[in-house]
Amino acid sequence: MSGAASSPSGTPAGPTPARNGVGFGTFTGVFTPTLLTILGVIMYVRIGWVVGNAGLGGAWVIMGLAMTITACTGLSLSSIATNTRIGVGGPYAIMSRSLGFEVGGAIGIPLYLTRPLGVAMYIIGFREGWLWIFPDHPPLAVDVAVLGLLFIIAWISANLAFKTQYAIMAVIAVSLLAVFLSPLTIEPTHEIVWWGDYPGFAETGFGGTDFWMVFAVFFPATTGILAGANMSGDLTDPRRAIPVGTLAAIALSSLIYFAVAWWIARTGTTTELATNYNHLIDKALFGPAVLAGLLGATFSSALAGLVGGPRILMAMGQHQLVPGSNWLAKTSDDGEPRNSLLLTGALTLLCVMVRDLNTIAPLVTMFFLITYCTLNVVVLLEGGLGLVSFRPTLKVPLIVPALGLIGCLFAMFIVNPTFGLVAITVVMAIYLWIQRRGVATASEDVRSSVFVAVAEWAASKVTERDLSNVRAWKPNLLVPVADSERARGKYHLLLHLARPEGSIKLLGLDPEESESFRNRLQDLGRSFRGDGVQCSWSNIPLPGFVNGVGVGLMALQAAFWRPNLLVLNVPESEEGMDELRALSEIAHGHDVGVLLVALHRHAGLGRRERVNLWVRPHHATWDPDAAFDAGNLNLILLMGIRLMRTWNADLHLITTVRDEADAPEAREFLRRISELARLPSKVVREAMVGTFEECMVRATSSDLTILGIAPQPDHERLQTLVELSRSSCVFVRDSGRESARA
Repeated sequence: MSGAASSPSGTPAGPTPARNGVGFGTFTGVFTPTLLTILGVIMYVRIGWVVGNAGLGGAWVIMGLAMTITACTGLSLSSIATNTRIGVGGPYAIMSRSLGFEVGGAIGIPLYLTRPLGVAMYIIGFREGWLWIFPDHPPLAVDVAVLGLLFIIAWISANLAFKTQYAIMAVIAVSLLAVFLSPLTIEPTHEIVWWGDYPGFAETGFGGTDFWMVFAVFFPATTGILAGANMSGDLTDPRRAIPVGTLAAIALSSLIYFAVAWWIARTGTTTELATNYNHLIDKALFGPAVLAGLLGATFSSALAGLVGGPRILMAMGQHQLVPGSNWLAKTSDDGEPRNSLLLTGALTLLCVMVRDLNTIAPLVTMFFLITYCTLNVVVLLEGGLGLVSFRPTLKVPLIVPALGLIGCLFAMFIVNPTFGLVAITVVMAIYLWIQRRGVATASEDVRSSVFVAVAEWAASKVTERDLSNVRAWKPNLLVPVADSERARGKYHLLLHLARPEGSIKLLGLDPEESESFRNRLQDLGRSFRGDGVQCSWSNIPLPGFVNGVGVGLMALQAAFWRPNLLVLNVPESEEGMDELRALSEIAHGHDVGVLLVALHRHAGLGRRERVNLWVRPHHATWDPDAAFDAGNLNLILLMGIRLMRTWNADLHLITTVRDEADAPEAREFLRRISELARLPSKVVREAMVGTFEECMVRATSSDLTILGIAPQPDHERLQTLVELSRSSCVFVRDSGRESARA
């Protein structure tokens, strides 16, 4: 065996070219397997039932709806194929490149599992036809023998499989000749019944339940358009082969279905057609030829699944998306994914042993439909965003993928709504599983463009209205970093203030722009990102702390994601206070709040179990509205609420009074503040008697204390409060744009 699943660095390797550069052309690699998969069991044994129930006109409408959905998806697939070289994996490769490996894997894994399930169902269909000829043969022995033959052909090479399909195509062609050369083609025995006469149809038009039941039975006939695309890695020119082969197969198969329906409608009563599944065989010029066509159709469909499925699995193995990826990604010297074929064969045998797949057959259709939906979404996104990279030579109007998407969603809940929901749930579960495992990002992933486009749209709407919505407030922290080690000291506090929906902007202040400083700044930013916080970083190479922070703060006001909180450290000595006061005024002038962080030299953030919020008393009026308008109460409460949620901590709301007689009014004041801010009932409210300093000493120690500060803070006062509180402190100054009552 040769081929590797990943590069030495551990990043996913690129797709391994199959067949050592010898690829299939349009007719062999795409048209033939696609056409043979579409012309399957339903054409031979279910079209009569469809016409018998819906009438010829109703059957044509049903076929037209189903084939329109398929044609729109086929056009979307073709458009994508002409835009880029897909590589190994067909639809999985398309979805991974555009929407990321998580989405590609979430849909690719169920799509792959439809291969062994589908192959098993085709084998069972083949067995039913075989037993009609040889009724004494043991059913299980027939199933195992057919699977063994299919496996041997697929194991030898895809080339042999496709050569086998030439013979099968000839058999199917002969079977169709046996139908249309029948004397009944010239001299029909019955008048055509154009519309079905089942209950509710006349009253509700095409909305009758029975009409959609017939649609649900027929629709799986159209879910074979990916048979050729699955071979994308083995095609000489996939950009040409996939669109030409797929669209040609859809067009020819549609004509055949319409023609067969017309022929059947003229050869029997509606009762005969709806009850005799062998009507086509019985009425043909030579019935055994039609039976041979049925056997050939089921055999070829099974063979296409057994050849195409392992290639999807191999591609996912190359991107480390499935267990045993390294083994599954390997190929033989002639480019065949034989390890993946072994697993596919084993799963198919397991499915065959189940013996009755009718109960889960609709799930196979659902996974196909989800894949079709996603292919249409890719074209809608890449075409709708106007990306320069999306330059398909076959460009389709956006209405085409839109109709394909709507049609696929519609079909999912018409065919079987229960299995539709089950399929969506399975896809979502696999997506979350892959995301939790972690996976590399596709270099050509279009998701970033989607996110940027949405952000630009949102930014334009906000700019148009010049809105400042206090209900949408979230902490966007601007953190100056002159010393990366000190910034790391308050890492967890910043992380817990910003997470989950806030952001952090690291503003480096290194006039020398040294590489070591840039690396440390990057490492810090990536750590925030790794912990789930949106973080960006840049360096301002200007001398002077105030100068650098001031320039950065002013420059960022033009950004859509403008910072609204400036985070500064309380300096260790009085010398640094002038810079702090100057920056506080600059921030206030730009409507940016200020957080001054003073970590206790011994306690740090403690156990993160209790947060004390100190509310400035309003002895004159005890008016909560005045408290919100006059001080820093909004930011005090907002910071406290975030840490209470993040730490699952106890929150204590504290104010002070000079006299015990004022305590009831103070407690009512805190109660009304809690009510206006919608604080949880578990928040403790305390009105302590004494001076502020005395109360801080008597208060139960917390892990963090949050207080308001004056516009021109005093260094000695700040240090004293840290010592009195016996905890780390955050001193806040409102910008005027926060609201704890919103």
